[in-house]
Amino acid sequence: MMIYAPAILFLLAFCVGVVRERRRFSNAVLLGLTGVFALSAWLVELTRDDAPLGRSVVIGLLALAALGIVVLAGFLVSNGVTMIRKEGRSPANLLSLLAGIALLGLLVLLVLARVLHTRTLLIAAGTAVALTGYVAFLFLCFIVYAFLYGRLHLYRKADYVVVLGSGLVGGSTVPPLLASRLERARAVHSRLSVRGRPPVLLTSGGRGPDEEIPESHAMADYLVERGFPPALVEREDRSATTEENLRFTKSMMEKANPDYRCVIVTNNFHAFRAAVTARRVGVRGHVVGSATASYFWPSAMIREFVAIFLAYRRTNLGMCLALLVGGTVIWWIR
Repeated sequence: MMIYAPAILFLLAFCVGVVRERRRFSNAVLLGLTGVFALSAWLVELTRDDAPLGRSVVIGLLALAALGIVVLAGFLVSNGVTMIRKEGRSPANLLSLLAGIALLGLLVLLVLARVLHTRTLLIAAGTAVALTGYVAFLFLCFIVYAFLYGRLHLYRKADYVVVLGSGLVGGSTVPPLLASRLERARAVHSRLSVRGRPPVLLTSGGRGPDEEIPESHAMADYLVERGFPPALVEREDRSATTEENLRFTKSMMEKANPDYRCVIVTNNFHAFRAAVTARRVGVRGHVVGSATASYFWPSAMIREFVAIFLAYRRTNLGMCLALLVGGTVIWWIR
């Protein structure tokens, strides 16, 4: 039983972290470490009790992981092509394609290292696997915890429902992606209104360089045209980023009600990063997500993960640099 002690400790730390503050990325890492140590302990115990079976299970898991990488690489490349066809060639839309190509490149490097068996290739492949493993671990932590976060309960009461903006079509029209946020916000508002005083619905988004009006105004117009009470709508029309969305709406909410509580609405792929940002800027509220087209989700989640990764860049880039230095030192020593 003691072999499972690290997994149990990480699980307890995860539970405490969620109770204290569910909007921390550290919760995702703690959950991931729980899984890693639990699986490792189970494999060690299995190998100790039945060595042949343990080895077979380990080989099977490695084979499954290799197959998974091949399938994932193919899926990402295919999704990247779909994104380019439907959404254009912007850098954000190329992320799934680039990730798929990177995985294929890793597979080619591993095959070359295995076939040629040269010292330099073997060390390069090992370093690449270590870097990929670190990033993949964090990405899996992010995906799993983002899924769990989206299913946590909201406040029973809130003073505001904040809708985060996104780009407009043709400079003034709410696109489907943003419309899904607004429809989810209406549903959340209706649910909260049943429980008490109707909250204010606060649309947030400034005017982009190619937009005729601020996003928040187009969002408010969308709601009012569909029967939402104009008296319950307020606009924040200066922000250009998610962080500014949250900072500026926080200022408005605190000015009107220092003890406010809010629910923040965005798309499901963006919900957890928005929650992390909300915690960092001091917004008292949790985030809910609206549905997103399935083809859009992979690139969007990769983009959100990159943003989270860079938000903790000192730690993450430090770890990546340490792995690169470690590989270089091994190559130099040998």
